Amino acid sequence: MAEPATASQAAAPAVALLKDELDIVIPTIRNLDFLEMWRPFFQPYHLIIVQDGDPSKIIKVPEGFDYELYNRNDINRILGPKASCISFKDSACRCFGYMVSKKNYIFTIDDDCFVAKDPSGKAINALEQHIKNLLSPSTPIFFNTLYDPYREGADFVRGYPFSLREGVPTAVSHGLWLNIPDYDAPTQLVKPLERNTRYVDAVLTIPKGTLFPMCGMNLAFDRQLIGPSMYFGLMGDGQPIGRYDDMWAGWCTKVICDHLGLGVKTGLPYIYHSKASNPFVNLRKEYKGIYWQEEIIPFFQQAVLPKDCTTVQKCYIELAKQVKEKLSKVDPYFDKLADAMVTWIEAWDELNPTGAAVPNGKAK
Repeated sequence: MAEPATASQAAAPAVALLKDELDIVIPTIRNLDFLEMWRPFFQPYHLIIVQDGDPSKIIKVPEGFDYELYNRNDINRILGPKASCISFKDSACRCFGYMVSKKNYIFTIDDDCFVAKDPSGKAINALEQHIKNLLSPSTPIFFNTLYDPYREGADFVRGYPFSLREGVPTAVSHGLWLNIPDYDAPTQLVKPLERNTRYVDAVLTIPKGTLFPMCGMNLAFDRQLIGPSMYFGLMGDGQPIGRYDDMWAGWCTKVICDHLGLGVKTGLPYIYHSKASNPFVNLRKEYKGIYWQEEIIPFFQQAVLPKDCTTVQKCYIELAKQVKEKLSKVDPYFDKLADAMVTWIEAWDELNPTGAAVPNGKAK
């Protein structure tokens, strides 16, 4: 059985990579005691805490952390009418943190995710591994059978074209979980006691043209390259669906990454996911999505972005247009979601006026 690392096992790294270039975004409804075990790894960084639910509740943050905290009142004050695009009573609210950040990189983690241990018993610095993933290229055009060729001890295998060995910029690093797997409600109900104890020491690039179910609880991305596409949709209070926020962002982001020539990696790092959510509550949130995804997935598989979509914003607005045209027949919710996608981009550009447009995945 996998066990989380203790705070005493988590030694601070000699150098905090990208200390002034990365924000850690945490959505929460509770006191952030879990930060104590992450202190050696997180304390050098700036935290953006997005408080969901009752804004009058006081969220306690352990001393010694540099952070800013936003609740629903703050979101309404900062965005005005455009605050309608930010979900309420759902962890999808985390994307507000992406919008107000001024850093180049984002790492987001859930408050029930603890420090994991590798097979040798060493505490895993998940943030450091995410940064290494983001700072090395991806290989979406041609699959390398030895996984990430840029990791120490690996390289391109025989037969890999030399013309493709430079790779492409990495926009997303998608980490995994020990202990509680990220299962949907039906799988939770069938396998209530299943725990993930397999540690696979691998990072791979998800091939171009291949979608994946992105999980937001252990995720990092290059905000300059792909930030505007990381919208976690309309979920939670007043919406007919939940628990599809990160997957929606992942599908949109992957289509845009493929179009702009950017890469997405998955695998290391692992975190220890401590708590299984209630499968019956999850089923109530997910059940429409379980049906809808059978039409949503083909939509994204077939989505084509015009050549004149040279920025993330242009790509996202085009996707919103296609969502309205093709998915509104599935349910009126998608008409509302498409409008919210446009509102999100408008709000993003208002808060990020300089260098807002990122052509061809590279900042001006």
